[in-house]
Amino acid sequence: MRIPFSVYLMPVFWFALSVVTDYSVGKVVAVFLIIHLLVYPASNGYNCYFDRDESSIGGLKHPPRVTKSLFWLVSLFDGLAILGALFVSIPFAVCIAVYLLVSKAYSYDKIRLKKYPFISTIVVIIFQGAFTFLMVQLGIGVGTAIITSPTNLIFAAVSSLFLCGSYPLTQVYQHTEDAQRGDKTISLLLGIQGTFIFSGLSLFAGTALLLYAFFSTNQQINILIFLLCTAPVVFFFNRWFWRVRQNRAEANFENTMLMNKISSLSISLAFILMIIF
Repeated sequence: MRIPFSVYLMPVFWFALSVVTDYSVGKVVAVFLIIHLLVYPASNGYNCYFDRDESSIGGLKHPPRVTKSLFWLVSLFDGLAILGALFVSIPFAVCIAVYLLVSKAYSYDKIRLKKYPFISTIVVIIFQGAFTFLMVQLGIGVGTAIITSPTNLIFAAVSSLFLCGSYPLTQVYQHTEDAQRGDKTISLLLGIQGTFIFSGLSLFAGTALLLYAFFSTNQQINILIFLLCTAPVVFFFNRWFWRVRQNRAEANFENTMLMNKISSLSISLAFILMIIF
């Protein structure tokens, strides 16, 4: 169920928290635990159950053989996530249930959105990005007027653009296995170099929109924090792309996971510092 993999999706939570001030600390803790220890692992486990990967996947270099017990464990996590969310609020629980259903449609063999490159990409960047961003704010008790404000919706769009940049990179080393399963992912469609170009443009667009939003709301200190904290991401991404252009074997599991670690920790640090300062 790759619980540690939740770290790679953590920036959306910290981002949603960093741009608001009126919230319940108790709900912040509850929402964090529900999403990162129950919802994300349940989605990962369900995906593994239907993919039955034999080669490396996100967070696992050598995935174990899938058994029926994984399905029942996923079901338990689903139930605990919705039950826990009900103690936070009914609207938050509804959002959690919707997220879980969509994540299952992504992998479920009778629907399997994963087979369709554009649909699956749109679903992932919306639900792991903007939808989760707004869901976090709803869960921690932010008022509806603030959640639906134009500036906050711009921030939500930024989170989807960042996901649009990072999501294809997680598929760049799985082309052979995805093709064998009939899953025509966006990365497979773009090719290795095309994936890097697409991801770079998406990350640049997200960064530009974020800096514009900070500047227009007189948050210049946040611009400085973000640029300083994400400098390692820019350096590694460009260095990795250069190495891939010299040797396509560099588009492998190890480099993908390293990119995920550097980007998730750097971006999370940026938003945590914004909360502190």
